[in-house]
Amino acid sequence: MGRRASLLLTLVVALGLNGPDTLLAPPFLGGTSSARLAVPAVKSAAKGDPSGASAPAKRTRDPKKNRTQKNKKDRRPDRKTHDRPHNRRHSGAGRKVSVKDRYIVVLEPSTADPGRMADALAAESTGIEPTEVYEHVFDGFAAVIPDDQLDEVLDDPRVLEVVPDQRVHAFDSGQTLPTGIDRIDADRNPTAGINGSDEPVDVDVAVIDTGIATHPELNVAGGVSCVSGNASYADDNGHGTHVAGTIGARDNGAGVVGVAPGARLWAVKVLDANGNGSWSSVICGLDWVAARSETIEVVNMSLGGDGSDGGCSRRHPLHAAICRVVKAGIPVVVAAGNESDKTAKYVPAAYNQVITVSALADSDGKPGGLGASTHSEPDDTLASFSNFGADVDIAAPGVSILSTWPGGAYRFLSGTSMASPHVAGAAALYLAGSPGATPEQVKAALRDAREQTALPNDPDGIDEGVLYVGDGPTPTVDSIPPPGSDGARPS
Repeated sequence: MGRRASLLLTLVVALGLNGPDTLLAPPFLGGTSSARLAVPAVKSAAKGDPSGASAPAKRTRDPKKNRTQKNKKDRRPDRKTHDRPHNRRHSGAGRKVSVKDRYIVVLEPSTADPGRMADALAAESTGIEPTEVYEHVFDGFAAVIPDDQLDEVLDDPRVLEVVPDQRVHAFDSGQTLPTGIDRIDADRNPTAGINGSDEPVDVDVAVIDTGIATHPELNVAGGVSCVSGNASYADDNGHGTHVAGTIGARDNGAGVVGVAPGARLWAVKVLDANGNGSWSSVICGLDWVAARSETIEVVNMSLGGDGSDGGCSRRHPLHAAICRVVKAGIPVVVAAGNESDKTAKYVPAAYNQVITVSALADSDGKPGGLGASTHSEPDDTLASFSNFGADVDIAAPGVSILSTWPGGAYRFLSGTSMASPHVAGAAALYLAGSPGATPEQVKAALRDAREQTALPNDPDGIDEGVLYVGDGPTPTVDSIPPPGSDGARPS
């Protein structure tokens, strides 16, 4: 890699040894640590769907079409495209995020207008307060529904399913040591063109997270807030800004650089200042993305909670929403989770339609496992916190990742949340060079280019390989000796 990238790597290595969540000295500024949190499962509380059929498509585009027309409005017959959900959302200004008495209501496909249906239920009952309306991933809405009104909603013939809302949190953990762009050879990718020229990659990526802060390194094109009582999509936590920097920090000769430098980033804020949110807010973000499927080309979701793969049925609103986004031609990249557990027990990581990413521990930016150990595991091993299993599609650097932070700062963070945006950036690079590729083609291309390496510490025995986006053939990596074996590697 170039002299500037080598200097940056030297700074990262030298300063990353100080401990978890290290901040760089001036001109790099400081920030606060974000927490590692867990999420309860979403459980159904409503009528059955005897068919179990997947959601029918309401609007499609040719996935092979070269997306040159940006910001094309989605016009659907008999429905107005206005900001009605946002007006409802911000009526709860000042309230803490809570899921008590909150539900996600999935409507029968024949319902003409989800917004009018929500208003009608509110008018017919006492205490029902709609908070979100979904029109693009499925017909439905979120609402506060008192216990004494729940049966009436369940019995309404226009209602297919009522699912309790649940809290959702950002995936990250607190470990340190540098890794990232050098490890996947993004600096040798011709589409990324990392050479200090500040030439942006022509691609649009939605970051469904805590928002994105204004930062000189980030090309934030716009966004939306799905957080009750907070109309701004600016990041007041830090997690989303860190993720955004890994995807698309500018190649401007300063700070850090992302996998797809200068990519247009769309801040889809679904988690609050504490990294907390709900499935209804996440679905709100997916609904917003689906309405802009002619503009947004990749989605990153470094979040999740307990659950399993139940298919695209409307009985599982989150899954139905993600399926709709993928069907619209947008690949969705997600974090595997940080529970050191089977990914099959967590969503959206368990869904077949997404690209699920586990975390690699890397200390030297090179394959082969010859670098010094990180604070918690040897070089080139599966991170000790990372989830694993057959649902994982690929591994990427996720230990001590240096990226952007609110206030024009930079910070080290670790977690599958930090691994996922490496893959989202790689998907963006692929689409910039192959516009119109389908999500399935993007996933296949990234998997075909992987380093075919079996990672020590991976308990499932499955070779998910390591992300590689460099120019030319994928490096051949011999089997890495397990930690502690004779002649293994430096400790």
